[in-house]
Amino acid sequence: MKRKINIRIGISVGDINGIGPEVVLKALSDTRILELCTPVIFASNKLISFMKKQLNLEFNFNGITTLSNIIDGKMNVMNCWHDMPQIEFGQETPQAGKCAFESLEHAVNALKQEAVNAIVTAPINKKNIQSEVFHFPGHTDYLAQELTGDSLMFLISDELRVGLLTDHIPIKDVASHITQELIFKKATLINDSLIKDFHVTRPKIAVLGLNPHCGDQGVIGQEDDLIIRPAIEKLYQEGMLIFGPYSADSFFVSQYQDFDAIIAPYHDQGLIPFKTLSFGKGVNFTAGLDKIRTSPDHGTAYSIAGKGIADENSFREAIYKAIDIYNNREEYKELTSNTLVSNNLPAEK
Repeated sequence: MKRKINIRIGISVGDINGIGPEVVLKALSDTRILELCTPVIFASNKLISFMKKQLNLEFNFNGITTLSNIIDGKMNVMNCWHDMPQIEFGQETPQAGKCAFESLEHAVNALKQEAVNAIVTAPINKKNIQSEVFHFPGHTDYLAQELTGDSLMFLISDELRVGLLTDHIPIKDVASHITQELIFKKATLINDSLIKDFHVTRPKIAVLGLNPHCGDQGVIGQEDDLIIRPAIEKLYQEGMLIFGPYSADSFFVSQYQDFDAIIAPYHDQGLIPFKTLSFGKGVNFTAGLDKIRTSPDHGTAYSIAGKGIADENSFREAIYKAIDIYNNREEYKELTSNTLVSNNLPAEK
């Protein structure tokens, strides 16, 4: 199967006062990664040079002002601003939020123009990035506006994949958001992503219950019996291998290994076990869109910013997963574009 030799990965640096720039540069300082992809960091020469000195790293980069000047096989830095921003490690500042958005905006625009094949986003501060142009609870919702498709927060590692029915909403609003239509939509997105993005031929999906013990037959809530269970049964009757609801308090003890993906009704119900089992190796993938975006499974980590002790493994994994998903999608497109041709058979006239 033919593979794209120079996959271009766009990288937004996130909050410059957090650990974003550090994990980006640590992950890329091993030049062997250039054998797998061409990184394009959306920031500025001055910021990258400052962080190189701060972290005592040695590497070369190609500073550019237009996307047409990207050099494959080298680390590229696309200059999104010219003045050196004020770095205040561990502090939530308006300038850091502004730089985070400009980096993200440039990366997404490059993705839409197909100047890069996928993007990997470093963590943002969801408060200081807010503005007239960015008024979203996180990356996922912003990308849903900018790209084509229905977005889904999908946490992935080599051992575990967790998708969310709801993501960044208050816990008091979760139950009112859970509908059969939402379950149909998210389960279909996960099923399709497993096939196209991960080469799982016949996905097997588990759904967690909303209430403790899945409501105990209505004693602790009726959503599981009235909404979640009927939706699962309908999808199963239509041919999807989907099962549940399972009680969330015991599911991750052993059952999760029997499934290709798990659907959790709300954020912490899915992310707490995922990060416990996969932290440092986990990746946040925005599934369901026409373009690929991944990110590490951690936040800005202000408490350790500027100390040079941040672990870059999750960011490196996010790069690897973006490359893998891109290759899998390309292979899926090739295999399904014309089944007869791909099997070396003459097409019917």
